[in-house]
Amino acid sequence: MSSQNHELIEILAQECQVSQQQVEATITLLDDGNTVPFIARYRKSLTQSLDDNQLRLLASKLIYFRELASRKFTILKAINDQGKLTDQLEKQIHSIRDKISLEHCYAPFKTSRVSKGKLAEEAGLNALSIQLWNHPKQPLNQIAKQYINKVKGFVTEEQVLEGALAIAVDKLSQDLNLLDLLKKHLLEQAILTSNVVKSKINDAEKFKDYFDFSARLTRLPAHRVLAMLRGKSEGYLRLKINADPFQKDKKAYSYCQTLIAKHLNIYLAKEDHDSWHRKVIDTAWRTKLFINIEKHILVQLKDQADNEAIEQFANNLTSLLMASPAGEKVTLGLDPGFRSGCKLAVVDKTGKLLDTATIYPHQPQLKTDQAMRTIAKFINNYKVELIAIGNGTASRESELLIADLLTMNDLSAQTISVSEAGASVYSASQLAADEFPDLDVTLRGAISIARRLQDPLSELVKIEAKSIGVGLYQHDVQQSLLSERLQAVVEECVNKVGVDLNTASSCILAYVAGLNAGIANNIVEYRTKHGRFNSRDSLMKVPRLGAKAFQQAAGFLTVHGGSNAFDETILHPEQYDFAERLLNFNDISINEILLSQVGGELIMPCLSDSVEDQSKRLIYREIISIFSMNRRDPREEFITVEFHKAVKTITDLEIDMELQGVVTNVANFGAFIDIGVHQDGLVHISMLSEKFVDDPHQLVKVGQIVKVKVISIDVDRKRIALTMKDIKQPKY
Repeated sequence: MSSQNHELIEILAQECQVSQQQVEATITLLDDGNTVPFIARYRKSLTQSLDDNQLRLLASKLIYFRELASRKFTILKAINDQGKLTDQLEKQIHSIRDKISLEHCYAPFKTSRVSKGKLAEEAGLNALSIQLWNHPKQPLNQIAKQYINKVKGFVTEEQVLEGALAIAVDKLSQDLNLLDLLKKHLLEQAILTSNVVKSKINDAEKFKDYFDFSARLTRLPAHRVLAMLRGKSEGYLRLKINADPFQKDKKAYSYCQTLIAKHLNIYLAKEDHDSWHRKVIDTAWRTKLFINIEKHILVQLKDQADNEAIEQFANNLTSLLMASPAGEKVTLGLDPGFRSGCKLAVVDKTGKLLDTATIYPHQPQLKTDQAMRTIAKFINNYKVELIAIGNGTASRESELLIADLLTMNDLSAQTISVSEAGASVYSASQLAADEFPDLDVTLRGAISIARRLQDPLSELVKIEAKSIGVGLYQHDVQQSLLSERLQAVVEECVNKVGVDLNTASSCILAYVAGLNAGIANNIVEYRTKHGRFNSRDSLMKVPRLGAKAFQQAAGFLTVHGGSNAFDETILHPEQYDFAERLLNFNDISINEILLSQVGGELIMPCLSDSVEDQSKRLIYREIISIFSMNRRDPREEFITVEFHKAVKTITDLEIDMELQGVVTNVANFGAFIDIGVHQDGLVHISMLSEKFVDDPHQLVKVGQIVKVKVISIDVDRKRIALTMKDIKQPKY
């Protein structure tokens, strides 16, 4: 192994907090074209049981540090070509572990603009700059006369001294140790201030919290950083780092200038007020160092806030995608509305569209009786078991309408509120147009609402993850990083749940490990042409699905009622021989295992302590673990929220009212709860529990049903503050 690869493995082990052996094994597997879901489930013996999250972190860090190494090579070559690469500088660059710091280090050496210091050097003023620094008490003008260079534009003593000063300032700005020293000090002590642009104060209401705001850099949460940066980019706020927040005399020297002096072994107290040393340090700090470091810190804050916000989004999306499916039940989807009416769509147990209609039960039309007759007809004709009502405008009114209808007609269908997030995006997509070419766009939304109740994951994969709307400031973060992370979340969820090879759409198949959109389409086309797949092995007949794709995908694709009962499990075909031996040893069949769920009682064959048998032992343990699963689907059992019947709008709320709600979003400052009034309430992090809460995700997740109490209501700003303290939470 090369020293470079060994160093990379050491760094990754530290960054991901795993062993170097685990890192080395994972890199080998990834470089060999294996996917994270496949490695996590079927290569545990090699990675020593690293899970999906650890593997994804390691995979992303691997890409990051390889890109960093490539960029270092480019930068080192560029600096060397300038003749400025020293052994110390090269060592410093090699030690850098993040891209932002690397670019900050390279900034002084970029040659896109010729600096004043560079021009002065070309005019032969470098010797003067060194002389003045080493002997600052000499008569400056008299010495400067000797360096006048009219050809190069340095005509007067003042211009010569300015050139010498520019050279000294450039050298300080290229001192990486000094830059690190100052940056570290600012990150620990400085504050970020935000002020409103006075001329735009009337239009900046949404940034009111930041009109006159300041906070230590060490205490700035991601959502505040992103909010202030958005205000700045839109021209409403001015942001500035205050390097000396505890300094009352604004005219005094910055403490950072004292740090610069100490770094240079200069004692400012002994210097004259107008000494050359003071002038160099003051100019370097004001015109170069502070400006560059401030810019660098803001970029770093943005980068950290982006990563945190993206991870919040990823956690929320995971909870939403892994929400409990209602299952194969005939479902009526209702997309509520006032003026434009409510859209209805009935789908059968498999999600196939049966019927649609538009009704107008609410203001301004108030065709309530006609609407109720239509709904009752649908329920009776199609034996509707579930009614999914979108949680948008007119949702509570529609719920009450359905409740009255069911009571009046003694019907037993169950009503459930369903998130509409992304339904309109799906309705207008090419995918929806291809699926329902003759159907009005508005009716497609009702179909999506019905289907996402039956199986949230299968329906939500049809919508771009960013459009599902469970993140904060999602448009402010780096879109490429967001897309990449959310793509990984969808893949992880799809592969964790698994896919029925004979019913899955091409949308969900495309997320299966080893497959892509093209192969997914080929699978569906093959199924349409040749009928059901009878086994996993028959996948190999699908065009463009080769051995590697089969190896990666097979374990995540199930075949029910086929020729091999193993295909109904999450066993991988490469484990079948071992599974057969295990079952024969225990004198039991796979069908008995699937029906009686006695997998945990299986005994593995006797094995020696040899390396080969140790590997076999791990495989048998994994097979027994798979056979021991009580449920093949890792998602929780299906439950529903019950909103307060008398509460429909924010004006119906009262202080101390206790309500049931469902978590719609989780941020680092708290959780948003849908309590059935069109505006989500906020349980601040301090109100989640009697105990200190460091991360709200430790207590709540998107889709979770909770009980809350109203503590404040702001009707004008449409803000509802809730608490979960001292409230017994429902257990499901």
